[in-house]
Amino acid sequence: MDHGKSTLVRALTGTDPDRLAEEKERGLTIDLGFAFCMLPSGRQVSFVDVPGHIRFVKNMLAGVGAVDASLFVVAAPEGWKPQSAEHLAILELLGISHGVVVLSQIGLVDDELAELARLDIVDHVEGTFLEHAPVVATDAIDGTGLDELRGALDDLCTATPTAADRGRPRLWIDRSFAATGAGRIVTGTLAGGSISAGDALRTAPGGRAARVRAIQTQSTGVERIGPGHRVALNLTGVDADDLGRGIALVRSDQWHHTRSVDVELTVLGSLGSDVTRRGAYALYLGSGEWPVRLRVLGPERIAPGQTGYARLHLPVALPIVMGDRFVLRDFGRGQTVGGGTVLDPDPQLRAAVAKPDARPERLLAERGWVRAAHLERLTGQRFEPVLGDWVAPAELVDALLDDLREQVSGAGPLGLDTAGLDGRQRLALESLDGIVVEAGRARQADAADVLADHPVITALAGTPFSPPEPSGVTQQELLALARRGDLIHTDGIWFAAAAIKAAAEQIAALLADQPDGVTVAEIREALGTTRKYALPLVGYLDRTGVTRRRGDLRIAGPRMPQASQ
Repeated sequence: MDHGKSTLVRALTGTDPDRLAEEKERGLTIDLGFAFCMLPSGRQVSFVDVPGHIRFVKNMLAGVGAVDASLFVVAAPEGWKPQSAEHLAILELLGISHGVVVLSQIGLVDDELAELARLDIVDHVEGTFLEHAPVVATDAIDGTGLDELRGALDDLCTATPTAADRGRPRLWIDRSFAATGAGRIVTGTLAGGSISAGDALRTAPGGRAARVRAIQTQSTGVERIGPGHRVALNLTGVDADDLGRGIALVRSDQWHHTRSVDVELTVLGSLGSDVTRRGAYALYLGSGEWPVRLRVLGPERIAPGQTGYARLHLPVALPIVMGDRFVLRDFGRGQTVGGGTVLDPDPQLRAAVAKPDARPERLLAERGWVRAAHLERLTGQRFEPVLGDWVAPAELVDALLDDLREQVSGAGPLGLDTAGLDGRQRLALESLDGIVVEAGRARQADAADVLADHPVITALAGTPFSPPEPSGVTQQELLALARRGDLIHTDGIWFAAAAIKAAAEQIAALLADQPDGVTVAEIREALGTTRKYALPLVGYLDRTGVTRRRGDLRIAGPRMPQASQ
């Protein structure tokens, strides 16, 4: 507080980040402010100006949840303050690893005090990500050090990794307001993927559909914007009540929405007591704040300065992925407890036995078979499926293939009936070398095909339209021949498939002479059979679209063959 952050941003950008009348009256940043400027290299850099006062840590956390790097400001007259330490701890907990330190208001102190303030900063940032960061002395009023700071910011942008585009955009809203003539506007820092005008998104929590009417970044309209940018979206189709700070905009089919997460939790060394399940905790993730219930995994407590594991239970389902960073605060004490990383956004094991870590392989081992798209939703990483669209540990895949080989080997001469297998087993079966899958049966490729040229086919085809009862054949063999398409079973009668084809051709010839239709009796007479066989045969042709019934007549259906000339 009063370290000149907003004044410095105004001097760099020409924009006053303090938007609220109360902020201007009190000279105190209360809420987030936003500005941008062009650096000497031609890069554009955006600033999220956050409050420094301890009463507004909630707003500070909403602003730093998605930044790439830090411009850390300490006033020369004030020096390092307890709030400086808390802010630095929060940045470290959120995984921010690049920054520049500014020693501000340098014009208000003499050289000796300025050097003492600089040395004090160096002492406090030792062992943190700012340990080797440049310390730039500035005076935003007379412009001292601003050119040097712009150069340092250019170097910072070069050193800071660019945001990865994983094709899975997520925008945590940090501001929502109505614009005259435009409708609802939301702002945030885009991460994970690109958004285009016209895209359909959903709110989380809430699941409300919204369409992107227009996009702006740094006051410029664009049709498409990639991750790592400050973004303003003009939305349609969603009410103002469904938008606000802490709401995320995502493509819902790309994200797992969860109310329980397993996390790695680092407790601040400055905390005066152990972290246990007792406490009024608040989770800060993205731009949001949510009350959570905490269960320490393993031991019952995590001591100050130590890292342990915990399960957090949220009141609403949020789009969370492995690797998300968070901060945990205690409502009652009004202090930061710690923070860390999400290890599992969908815990499968009971808290008493859960042992989470950051390896996707652990997550996969706990679940067994997982669809690749769902695994990506959990981990944020893409995995090559091992079977169809499934991913599984190698030992599970090997066990499945070995089991199928045994089943085929022991299935007998007809082979294995695949109707009893699930979809994953059938996919695996098709991937096995030396196995032939034909007409719902799997057999060794070098095994004789006992159904080929089966005697029963010859027997039924001998009198095609008055076939005898099949004999010398098992029910399993009959069903297998039917699956192969060699036999047709209809209304209790077994026909050779060739007989059905021949009957269709004869009826086509009849209809060529009588296009208005023929009777069953006429069909029976043409086939030289009896009513016992004619009715099942004609019924089958009706069901398969070869013929169509019109009163007592049969006419050509869509699958009627051409009459031979």
